[in-house]
Amino acid sequence: MILRLLREVGSCSRADLVRASGLSAPTVTNVVGDLLAANLIKPLGEGESSGGRPPDMISFKAERGCLVAVQITSTSLSFLLTDLSGTELDTSKVSLAGRKTTPEAICHFIGDEVRHLLRKNKKAREQLQLMTVGVPAITNVEDGIVVSISTLEDWRSVPLRSLLSRIVHCKVIVENDTNLSALGERHLGAAQFEQTFIIINIDNNVSAGIVLDGKVHHGSQWSAGEIGYLRLPNISRATPRLHEFGELETVLSSSGILKSWQETHPTSGRKTPSAKVDDALAVLDLALSGDARAKKIVQHRAGFVADIVINLSLILNPGLILLGGEIGCHPVLLSSVQEQLKQSEFGVTKIAAATLGDYAVLWGAIAASLAEIPLVLLPQPLSR
Repeated sequence: MILRLLREVGSCSRADLVRASGLSAPTVTNVVGDLLAANLIKPLGEGESSGGRPPDMISFKAERGCLVAVQITSTSLSFLLTDLSGTELDTSKVSLAGRKTTPEAICHFIGDEVRHLLRKNKKAREQLQLMTVGVPAITNVEDGIVVSISTLEDWRSVPLRSLLSRIVHCKVIVENDTNLSALGERHLGAAQFEQTFIIINIDNNVSAGIVLDGKVHHGSQWSAGEIGYLRLPNISRATPRLHEFGELETVLSSSGILKSWQETHPTSGRKTPSAKVDDALAVLDLALSGDARAKKIVQHRAGFVADIVINLSLILNPGLILLGGEIGCHPVLLSSVQEQLKQSEFGVTKIAAATLGDYAVLWGAIAASLAEIPLVLLPQPLSR
C-alpha cells in the first residue's frame, strides 16, 4: 500500500502517508525503513514547514527500473518504454511488411527491439521489471496463451508468455488489445473517473473491452467483449466460429463499410471525386461533408452500433460507453449513434469518443504493469 501511494503521489512526507493510508505513524515509519533498506524509495531532504519542524520528504525510486509495453498487430509491432512510475522514456515501431509472422519470429523481433530500447536509454537488462503485450485475439491471461490470430502465421494456442519470458527474462503479461485499450482510457484517457465502463472498438475488427468495478471482465472462457460475433435481428443468425470473422464484424468493420460504398457507388465510367474513395475513413469523411449515399451507409451502421449500446446498457448498465478505433470514434458515426439513441427511454448511458487513439493499447499495457509493480518489487512480505 505504501509503495503504491508513493508511486502515485511522487514525493511526500511520512505524515502524508499516515493520512493517506490510515495506518498508524509507527507502522508507516517501520514500512518506510524497510523500503529504504530495499532501495525502493529515497530521502529528498526537508520539505516546506507549515509552522513546525520541516517534514522529511521521501519519494519512490522510479528510475530504479523500467517497464515495456508492446502491441502486436497484423502489420507492425509498437513499443513504449517507461520508468517505474509510468513516465514515458521512449517509443518505437517495427514494420512486419515482408517478414515472417510466426510466433517464434514475432518473439525474436520483440526481443531485438526491447534490447535496442534498453541500450538506447542506458538501461541494464536487469532493470526491466515487467513487459505487457497486447494481442488482437482471445487471450487466456492466467496462462499467457493466445487462442488464435487469423491474420498472422500459425497463431493457434500460442504460449506467448512462456516464449517471451525466455527472451526478456522478466515477468510478462499477455492481454487482449481491446481490454488494454479500456485500461489505457481509464489510465490517461476519457474514462479516468469511471469504475464501470465499456469501450467498443470499431476498426478492422469489432470488439469491446469491459471494465467492472475497476477491473477488466474476461469471462469464464476469456471471450467477454467479442461482440463481432453478436447475433442481432436482421443481421445475423450464424453460429460463432473461433477462426472466422463474426457476421456483424464483416458488416461493421472498415472493410464492410468500404464494400457497401463500392456496391452502391461503382467507379466504372465515373470521374467524380467520390469515385476515388479507397478506404472506410474516406466514406465517413464524405458523410460528414454531406454526401447523401455516404450518410445512408453511416446511418445504417450507426443503427447496428446503437443496438449494441442498448443491449450492453441493459445488461451491465455502465456509467460510460466509449467508441474507439478509427471508425468508432469518427465524429459522423458518433453523432449518428447519439441521435439514434435519443429514441431509447431508459438504460442508455453516456456515449463519448475514446481519446488515446493509436496509443490506447500501449498505455493500457503500462497501466496493467503498474498495477503489478508492488508485487514484482516485493514478492515476499517485508519483515517487521
